Amino acid sequence: MVKKISIGVIGVQGAVSEHIASMKNALRETKANGEVFVIKHKDEINEIDAILFPGGESTTISKILYKSGFHDAISKRIKENTLPIMGTCAGCVILASDLKDTKKDVTLLSAINMQVQRNAFGRQRESFEKYIDIKGFTDPYNAVFIRAPVINKVWGNCKVLAKVNNRIIMVKQGNILALSFHPELTGDLRVHRYFIDML
Repeated sequence: MVKKISIGVIGVQGAVSEHIASMKNALRETKANGEVFVIKHKDEINEIDAILFPGGESTTISKILYKSGFHDAISKRIKENTLPIMGTCAGCVILASDLKDTKKDVTLLSAINMQVQRNAFGRQRESFEKYIDIKGFTDPYNAVFIRAPVINKVWGNCKVLAKVNNRIIMVKQGNILALSFHPELTGDLRVHRYFIDML
């Protein structure tokens, strides 16, 4: 019998329900045996096969993760290399090893060898959509950017998967995926399917 994949979504902020719906649809499309649910307690981190960080406000998400014990539980599994993660927008920021910001108000997970800059494309009113080329995807992907961060630089075994206007917006390091945009806000399930293929 094929093991059932268990994917937890951090439900602090952001389009949590949209991510759950997209991941469920992606599991259905790929015919993978899996379940998706909101993680409510740090002890659940040890029971899941993968985790997803939605967008939101990185400072708030970071503080809640730290105070609730989620941060330490996730860090432990990152060090053990046993937890595939996808982080979008603010989730991308939290996964970084370095933050280009004078206001160091985020406790980073240091899961990916990258430096991130918050709100690099502007505030809410500068939100935009743009077709991008993602490495391994046959057709362009319509990416939605909302107060999006940018990945300033990467090093070591971090691989760049996509750029917009020559700025890095999607990377992969081992079993961890980070992106500046919001794949849950489109009907295109390819990013979620890509993550499932990593499990």
